Amino acid sequence: MPEYSTSLEWTGGHRGLLRCSNGAEMPFSAPESLHGEGGVLTPEDAFVGALNTCYALMFIWAAEKLKIDLVSYTCEAAGRVEEYLDRTSTFSEVTMRPRVVARGASEDRVRRALQMAEKYSLVWQSVKARVSLEPVIIIAA
Repeated sequence: MPEYSTSLEWTGGHRGLLRCSNGAEMPFSAPESLHGEGGVLTPEDAFVGALNTCYALMFIWAAEKLKIDLVSYTCEAAGRVEEYLDRTSTFSEVTMRPRVVARGASEDRVRRALQMAEKYSLVWQSVKARVSLEPVIIIAA
């Protein structure tokens, strides 16, 4: 079974440095609204970004499997946070808005690739927040 690991180092205030097992390093902070600093990764951005990137990679894989000539793929993702009376909070929903431009494929085949990406996305299958998909599909000539 694969295992993924990270380590982090607190660098002062509400900041730190995240190190990934693949060698990537990135500074992180609490959101500015929680005494953090702007311009660096926040845990909230990392959560939504993990879902967005994992789904994108699975969609690209599915498009290759289904022999879809992919012209472009972009995706906006937004996570909605629910705050409770006891001051706890959770992500209640993440909305994914992929925009797919494909050439020479049917819209149904592109939708099938989108469904495959959902099924095989490790991160999507691991989150308890509701994830909704609002795709825009353009079939280019």
